[in-house]
Amino acid sequence: MHVLRPLYVVLALVAVIIAARTLVVPKDFGIHERGYMYGWYRKTNEEEWKAFKVKFQGREYCKDCHAEPFQEIRVSPHAIIECENCHGPGIEHPSEPQKLIIDRSRGLCLRCHTGLPYPTSKRAEIRGIDPGVHNPGIECVSCHDSHKATKPE
Repeated sequence: MHVLRPLYVVLALVAVIIAARTLVVPKDFGIHERGYMYGWYRKTNEEEWKAFKVKFQGREYCKDCHAEPFQEIRVSPHAIIECENCHGPGIEHPSEPQKLIIDRSRGLCLRCHTGLPYPTSKRAEIRGIDPGVHNPGIECVSCHDSHKATKPE
């Protein structure tokens, strides 16, 4: 009889999980063709996502008005990075010919350039620094041009 007790506990746990799932998961979740791209989602949620305002525009949005920095960055190690990763969402760009408020903080650069010892990750290939040793308290753009991504001059 003592051998059956753990089985009863497991069966009770499975029953609780099934009951919780029927209460929590919406009825229309996953009832449509899954497809490769979208996976599981609520069918009734499609209209919400169609109305969602896209914030990021992509580098094509930037290149016509900002041709010079666009060309500089295309030949730099930062070429794989979208403009909006550093400059913020294009949707925030003023319609008048004003400039975006650009984040020139040290923390923005350190998101990628803090040295991390992950040998099996591509992150280890990014040139990193120890922020506590390498010019602490000074913004990176004081010495480095991020569009050219070179050593300080």
